[in-house]
Amino acid sequence: MSEQVPAIEVDGLTRTFKVRRRGSLLRDVVTAVDDMSFTVQRGESVGYIGANGAGKSTTIKMLIGILVPSNGSARTCGLDPLQQRRRLARRIGVVFGQRSQLWWDLPVRESFAILGEIHRLPKAVARQRTEQLSEQLDMGEYWNTPVRQLSLGQRMRAEIGAALLHSPELLILDEPTIGLDVLSKQRLREFLIAERAEHGTTLLLTTHDMGDIERLCQRVLVVDHGRLAYDGSLPGLAATVDTRRILQIDLAEPTADLTGLGTATHLDSKGDGLRQRLAFDPKRVTVPQVLAEVSARAEVRDLSIEEPGIEEVVRKLYARRVP
Repeated sequence: MSEQVPAIEVDGLTRTFKVRRRGSLLRDVVTAVDDMSFTVQRGESVGYIGANGAGKSTTIKMLIGILVPSNGSARTCGLDPLQQRRRLARRIGVVFGQRSQLWWDLPVRESFAILGEIHRLPKAVARQRTEQLSEQLDMGEYWNTPVRQLSLGQRMRAEIGAALLHSPELLILDEPTIGLDVLSKQRLREFLIAERAEHGTTLLLTTHDMGDIERLCQRVLVVDHGRLAYDGSLPGLAATVDTRRILQIDLAEPTADLTGLGTATHLDSKGDGLRQRLAFDPKRVTVPQVLAEVSARAEVRDLSIEEPGIEEVVRKLYARRVP
């Protein structure tokens, strides 16, 4: 049955909190997650993004049984997160960027040994999986080092390895690369891509690093004030907010600013006009149309197109939803 049901099913999920007013005994009801509904199929990689306080972490806590929904329902790997929390724990892996599942004063290897016992893995299976993860995540150099002495990048690799020790069906990562340097982020991304390719692991990722979303996720869910604002692909998200494309043009000789074009808007110029940037709406005009109009005024040597950054796309989506 577990192979026939989605990895995540959320229907009308709602969570409210009572918050005391400052300087008063009265309490206000705050809605963190508001009538949320979506489904994640097995094997999907889904980015779950939104501003701070949008309801992302609250949703995850209800998916894994830490919080009780105020209304609606959630099923994770076909199980009720509250009523079947122990069974669910053996089928999911969770990493919270600011919290640790490792034992602070113990070497990394001992934390893995304890987790193997907790998940009741046969010793041979635990040993093989531990060796595999240690190699793939380059943990050998600090395998015998207490967790408290690890760098942030080393600890996050160990945290993700620990979450995957029992080969879960679903991996939930909440801000896994926060505070990491570029190299550490790249290592984690490459590992997660390889892990999913080998095991077919379902991934639900929340992050403020849009590089994570672009490289790891096939689908994105955008949450805004507890409500689902968008569900679809990254290119579809960009199209939803009518994001302009940027055309960078290198010209054969210094040229006055290319203003007054009917197909594009001049943004800026460099090198006495040798390089200019133009913005255009891909729904209204094509690159050849812009190029034809530019070529009538100057000789073009080279060009490139800048796709919109995801941060910009999400910002515009939020702005569009504000009354």
